[in-house]
Amino acid sequence: MLRNRWMQTALITAALDLLVGAGIAAQDKVVHPRAGAPGQWRAIGQVTANLKADHDEIIVRGPYDNFRRIKFKVTDAPLDIHRLVVTYDNGAPDNIDVRFRIPENGESRVIDLRGAGQRSLRKIELWYDTAGAGRGRADVTVFGMK
Repeated sequence: MLRNRWMQTALITAALDLLVGAGIAAQDKVVHPRAGAPGQWRAIGQVTANLKADHDEIIVRGPYDNFRRIKFKVTDAPLDIHRLVVTYDNGAPDNIDVRFRIPENGESRVIDLRGAGQRSLRKIELWYDTAGAGRGRADVTVFGMK
């Protein structure tokens, strides 16, 4: 009986650790864009790209989430971005084959989104390789323009 109680306690503790860890990880990548004037770049999310992963996503929540363009700024290491999937509020994904290298402390080219700001963003997924030998972590900030 003592063994069963110990195992139950261990399983419950492990399950809670997983749930709390998953909740924290999900919260880190959920962003709420702020209001601003059209034509100005605003930060709408940030992820840390590292050697242990090949893709990340940023969940975008309103109310100020209609953007015409996006771009990426990278610090701490260069980054090769291969592909983007931008999902809009109607659930339609926009697969964007980008294939560009962003140098350390550099920016990507500007990416025009379908619908020209008529649809709200819900999620931005990016597939990448970190290009820094031995320094495989790059901080990636996504900027949007209305």
